[in-house]
Amino acid sequence: MKRGALAGWIFAGPALLVIGMFFGVPVLAALVLSVTDFDLYALADSSHLRFVGLGNYLDLLQTPLFWKSLWNTTYFVLLGVPLSILVSLGAALLLNAKSARFKALFRTALFAPVVTTLVAVAVIWRYLFHTSYGLVNWSLGHLGIAPIDWLGDPRWTMPMIILFAVWKNFGYNMVIFIAGLQAIPQDLYEAARIDGASKRQQFLHITLPMLGPVLMVVGVITISGYFQLFAEPYVITRGDPLQSTVSVLYFMFEEGFKWWNLGRASAVAFLLFLIILAVTTVMLRLGRKKGLV
Repeated sequence: MKRGALAGWIFAGPALLVIGMFFGVPVLAALVLSVTDFDLYALADSSHLRFVGLGNYLDLLQTPLFWKSLWNTTYFVLLGVPLSILVSLGAALLLNAKSARFKALFRTALFAPVVTTLVAVAVIWRYLFHTSYGLVNWSLGHLGIAPIDWLGDPRWTMPMIILFAVWKNFGYNMVIFIAGLQAIPQDLYEAARIDGASKRQQFLHITLPMLGPVLMVVGVITISGYFQLFAEPYVITRGDPLQSTVSVLYFMFEEGFKWWNLGRASAVAFLLFLIILAVTTVMLRLGRKKGLV
C-alpha cells in the first residue's frame, strides 16, 4: 500500500469506525430483526424469539393500515414536494434579484424555520389551526369564510400538515437554489437581453436549463425526506382523524413502540427504504437521460 493511501486510511479510519458502529451495526441489526418475530416477550426471554423469514413482510402486505399509511405518505409527497420546490425556487429568485434590498435579513428570516425545533413549532401550528380559537379560522371569519375543522376533518388535516412541512423546510432548498442561481454566468442574460428576450424567456431558456442539476439534487433530497414523514402527524394529529394522517414511519413507530412488534416495525423500515430507493433510482436514471446527472 502506498504511503499516501495508508495515510488516508489512517485519517479516515476513526470516522469510518464511528459510522460503522452507529449506522452500519444498527442497520444490520434491524435487518436481522425484520426476519424474526421479536416482540416484548422475546425481549424478556430470548427463547421466545423465532425466525419467520419473509413472514413479517407478507403480513404487512396484507395489513390494510399499512396500505393506508403508504397512501397517506404518497399523497403527502405528491403534493408537498412540488409545492416545496416551487416556494423555495420562488423565494430564491426574489432574493437573488439585483433590485432586492435587505437580502441578508430576508435570507435569515426565511431560513429560520429550518433551524427551529420541529416539535415546538408543530405545537404552535396546532393552536394556530384550532377550530374554535385558532388564529387561522379567526382570520377566515373576518373574510366571511366559515370556520374549517383543520384538525378534525380528514379532507383538511393532511393539507394543513403539508403547508406546515413546506413552511418548515423550504428554506433549506432555497439556499441551494440561491447558490445555483449565483453560479449561472451573467453573460448569458446579457446576451439574451441584447437579443430582446423577455424576463419570462430568460427564465424558461436560461435559468431553468442551467438549474437542471440543482433541481435534480433538490428533488431527490426533498422526496427522500418527505417519505420519512413522522414528527408532524405525531405532534399535531397523532394520526387522526380516521387515520388520515398515519404515515409509514408513524405506523412503524406504533408497531415498534406501542405494540412492541419490533420485527414487523423493522420490516416496515426496510420496505420504506426499498420504496425510497426505487423512486430515487428512477429519478436519477431520468436525470442521466436528460444530462442532469
